[in-house]
Amino acid sequence: MRYFILFIVCLIISLNTAFSQQEKLLTHFMYDKMSVNPATTGTEDGISSAMVYRNQWDKIVGAPNSAVFNLEANLNKFLIGGAGISFYHDAIGFIKQNNLILNYSLPFQVREAGMFNVGLGLGIVNFGMDPDWITPSNNNNDILLPKASSGTNLDLNLGLYWKSFKGYYVGISSTHINEPVIRSMNYVNKRHYFFVAGNRFVSLLGQGKDLELQTLVRSDLIKTAADINMRYFHKNLFYAGITYRTTESVCFLAGFYPIKNVTLGYSYDLTTNGLNTVSRGSHELLFRYRYLIPDPPLEKSKHPRWL
Repeated sequence: MRYFILFIVCLIISLNTAFSQQEKLLTHFMYDKMSVNPATTGTEDGISSAMVYRNQWDKIVGAPNSAVFNLEANLNKFLIGGAGISFYHDAIGFIKQNNLILNYSLPFQVREAGMFNVGLGLGIVNFGMDPDWITPSNNNNDILLPKASSGTNLDLNLGLYWKSFKGYYVGISSTHINEPVIRSMNYVNKRHYFFVAGNRFVSLLGQGKDLELQTLVRSDLIKTAADINMRYFHKNLFYAGITYRTTESVCFLAGFYPIKNVTLGYSYDLTTNGLNTVSRGSHELLFRYRYLIPDPPLEKSKHPRWL
């Protein structure tokens, strides 16, 4: 545990630049590993779905609004590996982006240590804008003003993920490997890199009282930022936590389990940069459902000789 805390401290000191909004930003990143690292697809038992809505920088006109939907399944009881689909929508002002990715992960067991997964995500990215210009002369036909347009191109993600049988995990990945170009808008979806790590300390604070530490680092090799999160879980009833996002905000999370396999969550980001004078923070809502697949039925012979 002390090595993990030391890593977090070093990370806070070293990361001092902001991260661009070309990639989505989620406080509940722990429920959205698949869309940034396809190797995490289906690494939990059963079928999982997660939906997240984010209203960033509340009360600022044109600020980002994002929605994410993930559906993934562990197929090891029937085939090999995990499969899933991820959809992401982001709107900033009059600019909109949509990503639809199909993901697959292939697991390899390393003796009694853990599982090493290799993942591939293949899909499409759509980028467009529909501007409504207001000019001093009320002349919206100025040829220098960009017009409404959109385009679609192929998108490719790759990832590696290690999940130890002792509880900790580490992953590294890259999105937009092919750097898809929307030629009608002269727009390039730049390649991004992600590092994720975490551990859940079961019953660390008493029976049924767990503590989870995790971090997500995002970079385009020009700007880098990290989310560092700590959450407390109380007897499968609720969780509460705090996240520090370098140079941007301090985030507070809370969630509960109203019925079996269902998670409802909310987070509030307290803006700490120059936008804190005009923004009322950021809000995020989470809904998650997990279904455990029953074991296949055993086939029994009815041949009279074997009765």
